[in-house]
Amino acid sequence: MYFTDRGIEELEARRGDEEVTLAWLAEQLRTFVDLHPDFETPVERLATWLARLDDEDD
Repeated sequence: MYFTDRGIEELEARRGDEEVTLAWLAEQLRTFVDLHPDFETPVERLATWLARLDDEDD
């Protein structure tokens, strides 16, 4: 288990039954980056990865 899995498991345990929109998630990511600007690059990479999940590999 990676260390980051703890946070993912907590998220799933606490909020796993909730339904959210991608617009809501995007707003939460913006708020997080506003509060923690050092994480701008990793959050941007995660958002880009999620946005392109269905893209075909060239």
